[in-house]
Amino acid sequence: MTNDHINTQFRSLPSVEQLLQEPRLGGLAGAYSHSAVVSLARQQLDATRQSIRDGGNAPDVEQLASDIVERAEEEWAPWPRPLVNATGVIIHTNLGRAPLSDAAITAANAAAAGYSDLEFDVQAGTRGSRQAHIGRLISEVTGAETGLAVNNNASAIMLGLSAVTPPGGPTEVIVSRGEGVEIGGGFRIPDVLRQSGATLVEVGTTNRTYVRDYASAINENTAAILKVHPSNFRVIGFTHEAELDELVTLGRERGVPVLNDLGSGCLLDTAQYGLAPEPTVQQSVDAGVELSFFSGDKLIGGPQAGIVAGQGEWIERLTRHPLARAVRIDKMGLAALSATLTSFLKEKAHEEVPVWRMISMSADRAAETADSWRKAIDSPDVRIRGGNSTVGGGSLPGETLPTTLLAITPSDSPDAFALRLRSHDTPVVARIEDEEVVLDPRTVLDEQSGIVIEAVKSALKV
Repeated sequence: MTNDHINTQFRSLPSVEQLLQEPRLGGLAGAYSHSAVVSLARQQLDATRQSIRDGGNAPDVEQLASDIVERAEEEWAPWPRPLVNATGVIIHTNLGRAPLSDAAITAANAAAAGYSDLEFDVQAGTRGSRQAHIGRLISEVTGAETGLAVNNNASAIMLGLSAVTPPGGPTEVIVSRGEGVEIGGGFRIPDVLRQSGATLVEVGTTNRTYVRDYASAINENTAAILKVHPSNFRVIGFTHEAELDELVTLGRERGVPVLNDLGSGCLLDTAQYGLAPEPTVQQSVDAGVELSFFSGDKLIGGPQAGIVAGQGEWIERLTRHPLARAVRIDKMGLAALSATLTSFLKEKAHEEVPVWRMISMSADRAAETADSWRKAIDSPDVRIRGGNSTVGGGSLPGETLPTTLLAITPSDSPDAFALRLRSHDTPVVARIEDEEVVLDPRTVLDEQSGIVIEAVKSALKV
C-alpha cells in the first residue's frame, strides 16, 4: 500500500470532537466522564490508524462510533463477570475457585451494605478486634485453642514465619526437600518463605525424608520445623516422609515449634465421598501442632482467605506482628468466611457449601441432570456419556469422581463450538475431550441449567 493511499485514509478519519457528536456515543457521554470517553475515542482512532498502516481501509464514522461503544461495553462492564463452569473441575482457579454458599453471599452483602461491628465491641461500647469472632469459630470447628484469618494462605505462612523468626532471634526453619513445592502462577513455597526473613534449611531427599533428618538439622539457630502438604501433586513409589506426630514429639523434646501448611485445607473426611484420604485440620490440631495453615477458598469452600488454627500464645504473636495489618482480611471476606465455617459447625456443609454439594453429588443425580439437558436440547448432535469430574484447585491430585457428560459433536470444530458457548450472554465454559465438547453437570449450579440449555441450542444453530 502506498503512502498516498495511507495518507488519504488517514485524512478521511474524523476528529475526536466529530466522533463525540455521533448519536451512538450519546449514551456513553451521559454515563461516563467526558475525559474517559475522549480517551477511549483516541485509543480507537490509534488502533484504526495502525490497521490502515497494516493494509486496511478507514471505516465510516458510524462504524467507528459502534466500535467505541463495543469497546466501552467490554472494558467498562462490571467485572469479574459471572459465568457457568461446566468443565467438571470443582475448584477452578481460573474461574474464581469456590462458589460461595447462599449464607456466605448474604453475609458478605450485609457487611458491604452498611456499618457493622467489624472492630467494635457492642456490649462494652469500645474498640474490638476483627479477629475475635472468627478466632472463636476457627476454634469451635477445628478444636484449636484459637485462630485468625488473613487475605490468603501464602500471606498466612509468611506472617507465621515472620512471627517465629523475629529480629535478633533464631531464623532457621527446617523443611523437607521434597516439600519445597511450587503452587499456581509460578510461585514457589521456598521463595515465599524467604521473603519472611527466615533461613530455609532443607533436609532429606526429594522422595525420602526421615525424622532423624530434622533432628540432625536442629541447632541453637532453629526457629521452627515446617511441614508442607503437597496438595497439588503426588509422589509415589520409593518414598517416605516423617509423620506429623513424630515431628511434634521431636519439637517438644528440642523446644522447637512445628508449623503445618495444609494447603487447600480440609474439615471433612474425603474418603466417605470415594476420594483418597486428605489430611484434615482437626488431625493437625490433635497432633499438637503449634500453628496449622490452610486456605479458605479451596476445600473449605469459602472466600479467598488464609486461615491459621493454633495455640493461643502463637496466634497472639501473629496477631501482634506488624505484618498482620498488611495482610489482613477485609470485612466482606470475614463475613463470608464466618458463614461458611458456620455450615461446618452445623454439620451441613455437604448441603450448604457448593464445593461439598458438588463433591457429594451422586452419579445418579449427575446422570439425571445431563439427560434432562439432552432432552431439552433435542439434537442429533448431542448425546450423554460417562466421564470424570476432578476436585481441582491444587487439591486431591489425580482423584476423580464419576459423572455423566453432555457431549456435543459440532458440525464445524470443537474449538469453534466451545468459543460460541463462551460468547453466550452468560458465558458457558466447557471442555474438549475426544473431539467432542463436553459439559459436566457436577459443577453447574442448579439455577444455571437453563443457561446451559439455551447456550447449547444457540451454538448449534450456526
